[in-house]
Amino acid sequence: MDEHMQAIQGALQQAGVDGWLFADFRGSDPLAYRVLKLSNAGMLSRRWYYYLPATGEPRKLVHRIESHSLDRLPGRLLQYASWPELHAQLKSVLGDSRRVAMQYSPHNAIPYVSRVDAGTIELVRSFGIEVVTSADLVQRFEAVWTPEQWESHQYAARALRSIIDEAFGHIRDTVTNRGEVSEHAVQQFILGRFDHYGMRSDKPPIVAVNAHSADPHFQPTPTSGSMHRGDFVLLDIWSKRKEPRSVYADITWTGYIGDTVPDAHRNIFRVVQHGRDAAIEFVQDAVHAGRGVCGWEVDAVARETIRKAGYGEYFIHRTGHSIGEEVHGNGANIDNYESRDERHLLPHTCFSIEPGVYLPGQFGVRSEVDMYIGDHVALVTGQPIQLEVVPILKAL
Repeated sequence: MDEHMQAIQGALQQAGVDGWLFADFRGSDPLAYRVLKLSNAGMLSRRWYYYLPATGEPRKLVHRIESHSLDRLPGRLLQYASWPELHAQLKSVLGDSRRVAMQYSPHNAIPYVSRVDAGTIELVRSFGIEVVTSADLVQRFEAVWTPEQWESHQYAARALRSIIDEAFGHIRDTVTNRGEVSEHAVQQFILGRFDHYGMRSDKPPIVAVNAHSADPHFQPTPTSGSMHRGDFVLLDIWSKRKEPRSVYADITWTGYIGDTVPDAHRNIFRVVQHGRDAAIEFVQDAVHAGRGVCGWEVDAVARETIRKAGYGEYFIHRTGHSIGEEVHGNGANIDNYESRDERHLLPHTCFSIEPGVYLPGQFGVRSEVDMYIGDHVALVTGQPIQLEVVPILKAL
């Protein structure tokens, strides 16, 4: 077996499980393809299984009409055609294993990992096998970046910071010359800048004015709203290089179309900033001390800071998410709100820190940065980070 498979087996031994069972039907588990590096498996219209034991030879189970579909993976081949044969062969694949990891999360606590259907879990359990979550294993072999990916993130983060400044400049110039600019037009401007920097995004960025900024996932349309002098603006942008295996950067900034920023906006930004910075400092202190830290702990720090300021009920999402080849990656999330993410933040992984306060019908403030954990350091990328609401017209 190659070094990658040997590394997985070593991790299985450390985790105290007998093996890792991958089960897929027509792409139902994209994590399986990525972890196994199965980018081109040919036609796969039937169920397939791959069992990697903690020790010994892997086993693969495929339908007879797709007998060569997993040829790229090492291990002994078993085949099936009928459903009784499938059940019998799957039981044979698992052998005397008693504790097996699968893409399953108890109570769907981590939906990014819950890829295997309940029926397949029931079938495996019917063999007298305990199914445990593969969440930590997935993070180790999916969310950990290579040096090349870390470099691609740094490029993306630098480009996004430039694009934020360019977008605020575009708003300033257009409002000054024409009196207004639409949210949709600014969104299209940002998409054009992505292309200029050789980047792409899975979804268009968020451009939200005034009350729209109180909707964390607002998306502009050609008729949704326009910006004028005296308006508050939130820009949430994420993108990555166009090259294969590149990873995302993801940042959020806010601005006010005026020469000075009103106290209402400035004060809420300060609350959010304090929550953001408390989370950053907590992670950096833990990494510096060599102390393990879980995603839920970081969320708790940011959330408590905002609660003490009197705005806890207006912070309505987790503090951050894993970042990888998908903008919402498959590593530990900074979350003790939507779920309790007990996964440790691993070296060479990245995540966002993005607390927010959303006042319905008024405005919302979010300040988002990305953090990368190295061997002995935790870095904030996309410098300089935001320290105050940008007075967009101040330069004039």
